[in-house]
Amino acid sequence: MALLTLARRLQRSHQVPLLPTLLHSTTHSHQLHSFSLEFHRTLSIPSQHPHFTSKFSTLHFFSTPTLNDPFALAPPITRTRDPQEPVLLATLKRVAHVESEAQVLACLDESCINANADLVYSVIWELRSVWRLAYLVFNWGQKWGCVDEKICELMLWVLGGCRKFNIAWCLIRDMYKSSINTRRAMLVMIDRYAAANDPGKAVWTFHVMEKFRITPDEEAFIFLLNSLCEHGNIEEAEEFMFLNKNLFPLETEGFNIILNGWCNIFVDVFEAKRIWREMSKCCITPNATSYTHMISCFSKVGNLFDSLRLYDEMKKRGWVPGLKVYNSLIYVLTCENCFKEALKMLEKMKAMDLQPDSATYNSMILPLCEAKRLEEARNILATMTAENHSPTIETYHAFLEGVGYEGTIEVLNRMRIAGLSPNEDTFVLILGKFFKLEQPENALKIWTEMKQYEVVPCSTHYRVLVEGLASCGLLMKAKEYYAEMKSFGFLDDPKIKKLLNEPVQGKKDKQNQQVGKVKGDRGVKLWKGKMRWIKNRRQSRKRKTN
Repeated sequence: MALLTLARRLQRSHQVPLLPTLLHSTTHSHQLHSFSLEFHRTLSIPSQHPHFTSKFSTLHFFSTPTLNDPFALAPPITRTRDPQEPVLLATLKRVAHVESEAQVLACLDESCINANADLVYSVIWELRSVWRLAYLVFNWGQKWGCVDEKICELMLWVLGGCRKFNIAWCLIRDMYKSSINTRRAMLVMIDRYAAANDPGKAVWTFHVMEKFRITPDEEAFIFLLNSLCEHGNIEEAEEFMFLNKNLFPLETEGFNIILNGWCNIFVDVFEAKRIWREMSKCCITPNATSYTHMISCFSKVGNLFDSLRLYDEMKKRGWVPGLKVYNSLIYVLTCENCFKEALKMLEKMKAMDLQPDSATYNSMILPLCEAKRLEEARNILATMTAENHSPTIETYHAFLEGVGYEGTIEVLNRMRIAGLSPNEDTFVLILGKFFKLEQPENALKIWTEMKQYEVVPCSTHYRVLVEGLASCGLLMKAKEYYAEMKSFGFLDDPKIKKLLNEPVQGKKDKQNQQVGKVKGDRGVKLWKGKMRWIKNRRQSRKRKTN
């Protein structure tokens, strides 16, 4: 009750919620120097689990585009890495521009590389952003009879990710003719259509399953809903669920998928509340997962009052709040400058034998870093490591927000020392930050640093780089990198092409807007001055008449 009272007071004091943002401006130079020293000191604490990684399970605020993996498509690190892989990749790079597939396959045969399933799988994974080379490796594996069902699914995933759906369907038909089970392959296609923002084709694929003698059962139905929502097609998922309620009766699980979409994918409180009311209209009782989603949504937009209200209601209905609920509450309390209460909530968790995890500490570190309260964030980091909870990539991402170039390099080195090498998302975050700060020279330095961390630029990196350079007026440099992007087989981006063709006009428009604003301000000042002159003149006339 005390927390609810506090929440009401905060709600009255400021109606605008503290929305989490991804990038902020850098701090002053003396703060950066202090941060670098303290960060070095804090992360020098030994950890028992240097290679432990975990997702920031409750608060996905670093949701830059990543490779989705809903089919347990294991990255090659979980399979035996073949020592021939570097040789095969080097050979492919050498023959990448050869147009004839037969010539490429002949070159691969001449390289004396022994094809096997693990090698084919891992190389396709490495080439997942360059579909043509990945498909050549797939065909080479087929030639030597070492392509299994998992490799087919991965190849479909790669083709769908690059929007080569016609080739993907040819592969599915070949699988069907060869009596290979195509059920999971169809699920891959559903997911790839959803990822390509084509929900209609995803639904169509669900219905087409029958033509391949596969029953679109409840499991496939739930999978379709999940895929649509995960990729932002939440309205289509909701419509599909209601249209098929005769075949698949409305249940809590289906509503929770839609609720998760609005609460955690879009973070749309209005739509989340609407779905909550729909559940009541359809006589669907919310369960612990439903409350967890809603509390997560309210916490992300800084709504402390409703987060605590649902927390109390959840307990009254007999549902035991889990770790995700407490992580959400700790986050929103920290966001709303109730850091002491957040620490009390942490102690309450421990008293209930609910052990905090890395995400719990991240839920305090992230808002503290965003508020530039670095000293308190470092203290939480020290506590986190002292209790044998290793920092995650999200922990380092939080600290990356408030540092300049030197501080960024320091954090990247600390990540590598901790066994958490910077990944693709890390560099997307850093590039975006420097371009937002209008520091293209630092962004280009980071681009060269990526190679040292063995991060291969993907289409997202190129988009951020090219758009950033163009927005900073470096048009020629942007065109160079855009040409390089296309040379690697990445798809054309209409938005980038338009930006590269019309950067000057955009600048003129901006200048005209600024000039117009100045003129407008000057006009207002003149008008106000004139009104004061008229007012003073009237008053002087009154005095004279009296």
